Amino acid sequence: MNVLEKIQKKSEEIFPKIVENRRFLHENPELAFEEFQTSEFVQKQLDLLGIPYQKGIAKTGVVGIIEGKKPGKVIALRADMDALPICESNNVDYKSKNDGKMHACGHDAHTASLLGTAEILNEIKEHLQGTIKLIFQPSEEKTPGGASVMIKEGVLKNPDVHSIFGQHVSPNIPTGKIGVRSGMYMASADEIYLTIQGKGGHGAQPHTTIDPLAIAAQLINNLQQIVSRKADPRIPSVLTFGKCIANGATNIIPETVYLEGTFRTFHEKWRAEAHEWITKIVHQTVEAFGAKANLNIVRGYPVLYNDEKLTGLTKNWIANYVGENQVLDLDLWTAAEDFAYYTHEIPGCFYRLGTGNEIKKTQFGLHTPQFNIDEDALKISTGLMAWIAYKELLN
Repeated sequence: MNVLEKIQKKSEEIFPKIVENRRFLHENPELAFEEFQTSEFVQKQLDLLGIPYQKGIAKTGVVGIIEGKKPGKVIALRADMDALPICESNNVDYKSKNDGKMHACGHDAHTASLLGTAEILNEIKEHLQGTIKLIFQPSEEKTPGGASVMIKEGVLKNPDVHSIFGQHVSPNIPTGKIGVRSGMYMASADEIYLTIQGKGGHGAQPHTTIDPLAIAAQLINNLQQIVSRKADPRIPSVLTFGKCIANGATNIIPETVYLEGTFRTFHEKWRAEAHEWITKIVHQTVEAFGAKANLNIVRGYPVLYNDEKLTGLTKNWIANYVGENQVLDLDLWTAAEDFAYYTHEIPGCFYRLGTGNEIKKTQFGLHTPQFNIDEDALKISTGLMAWIAYKELLN
């Protein structure tokens, strides 16, 4: 039996355990940097496998180490552990027990899957040429992102990591298929917080006021010129304001208006330029009408960049494992992912695991109360990542 066959056999063998682990994690979701029970669960599973680890990185993060029989480079495999502040609406036996918290982005599956991958790699370590770091990361969902904190605390050092891989479930891809994209894949994501301070008054006497609501309406339109007239049309950009609070009434012009929004793009230089344009247009527009602006742009996750050479190889390895007809080419996606921080430090590849199945009702989108996965995807995910790790160490 060759290594591929050993991995595939072991993946099938441990599948029931991976499902059980995933369901336990799904029942017990924890928010960003609060993954204490999840972290303890991961540590317990690694203890059972005899895999050494370091805990307490970025508060709740865990990093396991598997050393192959032969010396070689070091690679990393990453899974995120945090849940979202969403009330689950699924009627399943393993529904969230924590009110207002839910694994609505599949991180339970990612963590359970990496534990399975760890078990497979630990069993075949006599075939491994190098070392594997297993990164169980907190807080993917919340800025500044657990990845950035783990990097600052040295997760890619001692020993230095050569390359890194991550996978993410996708309800938009049918179960059994894997999505890959080389180069720029996911957008940067910055948060915009803005208060416009005007002068309130009677709605029947607008001439005695400085109307921050009218200014906000004008400002939102002006800011859209950044995307339509300042951005290179070859660079996708999104500027969205999703929150506006103006506590006036039918006959009351409020003193202040509060806005929240997001700016996303796929080019780091243009991202910085756009921040300058947002700042300039906000202050010029608001001050032109006699009001004052308090602007805070919170720099979030960078562009996720899949290294071309590494991703080309990974795509071939995925095809080896699942078949060429099961590999899909992905489009750019304007969602953000803190795995991007790793890709700005070392070569990385972030791919998508298909979990969509309309018969099993797992086609609902990420970050929704109805989100769930087709657990049959876990038959693939554990062994596939083990195979990728094995091949990268040999490369």
